[in-house]
Amino acid sequence: MEQDLVVVTGASGYVGSHIVANLLSKGMNVRATVRDLEDPERVAHLKAMEIAEGGSIEIVEMDLFDSESVDSAISGCTDLIHTAANVIVRARDPQRKIVDPSVIGTRNVISAIERSRSVERFVHTSSTAAIRPMEWSDGSVLNTDSWADDATLENNPYGLAKVSAERIVRDWHSSLNNDSRPRLVTIHPCMVFGPPLSPRHLRGSLAILMAMVRRNIPLNLPMQINIVDVRDVAEAHVRALRGGKDGGRYLTVSGDMMMTDIAKSLKKAHPERKWVTWEAPYWMALIASFFHPKIDVSWAKRHLKKRLYWDASPAEVDLDMEWMEPLQSILDTLPPILENGWD
Repeated sequence: MEQDLVVVTGASGYVGSHIVANLLSKGMNVRATVRDLEDPERVAHLKAMEIAEGGSIEIVEMDLFDSESVDSAISGCTDLIHTAANVIVRARDPQRKIVDPSVIGTRNVISAIERSRSVERFVHTSSTAAIRPMEWSDGSVLNTDSWADDATLENNPYGLAKVSAERIVRDWHSSLNNDSRPRLVTIHPCMVFGPPLSPRHLRGSLAILMAMVRRNIPLNLPMQINIVDVRDVAEAHVRALRGGKDGGRYLTVSGDMMMTDIAKSLKKAHPERKWVTWEAPYWMALIASFFHPKIDVSWAKRHLKKRLYWDASPAEVDLDMEWMEPLQSILDTLPPILENGWD
C-alpha cells in the first residue's frame, strides 16, 4: 500500500522546518516547498535532516503567487500543512508585504486542493493574531471563540492577514459537501521560541531575543511575552492531521514571561556575555515608541504593561499536548545561535 504524502508549504521557515523534522522522525514521506532552491539558508538545513526508516523528503520550489507552482507542489498529496506566510508585523507597504502573501497565497492553495482531488487532511497555520482583538482588558483570557475582526491595514496588518486567510479557508471548507471536503484544523501559535535551524529563523518571534543577544536595545520594554516552543508547535500540527476535531481551532501557548525576566534568565545561563537587564519605565517606553521604526504609540498603549492570557486547554485535551516550560524554550533557543556564530 502506497504511503501517504505530506506537503509542507513554507518548509524553510522556523515552524515549517520543525514540522518537516517531526514528520521525518516519524518515517513520513514529505514534500517540502521552498521559495528558492538555490538559497542555502532555505535548503541546507532541510537536506541535512535525518530520515527515519520508511520516510523520505523531496524539496521543491513553490511561489505562493504562482498558481501553477502551487498546483504542482500540492498535486498528489494526501496531507497538507500550510505554513507559508510572511511573519512581518510592520512594513512600508503592508498590503503587498504582509496581507497579500497570506490572502492570495491561501486562495491559490485552496484552488490547488480542489484541482488535486487527493488532499484528505488540511492543517492551516494561523496565529493568536487571528484571535486577539485590537482592544482587550488587562488580565483577559482569550479562547478560540474570539476573532480579530477589528484588525485594520493601518493599525494591525499582521492580524488582518491572519484573520483574512483563516476566514477564506473556513468559508471555503464550510461550502463543500461533507463527502468531498478534506478534514480541516487550524493551529494558532503565540510567540514561538526554541532552537533555530537556519539563520533565516532569527526573524519573526526570535527578533526580540536577538535584540537582547546583540544588545540593540538600551532598556527592556515593560512587556509580557506569551511563549510556546517551536517543537511543540510542530508536534501540534502533526497530531492535528488525524487528531482533534474537524474544523477545530487550537491555540498553542505554554505560558508567558516578562521581557526583563527573559533577559535576567539569559544572563544567568550565559554570564560570560553582557546583557541589558533593566526595564524601561512605562512613560519612557511610550516616548520611545514615537521614534521607533517598527512600533508606534497605539501598539505601545495596547501591549505595554498589560497582561493577556490564552486558553490552550482544548489542544491539551483533543491533541493530548503537553507544553515545554517557557523558560526552557528560551534557554534552548540560544545554543544554536552561539554555536553557529549567528549572533
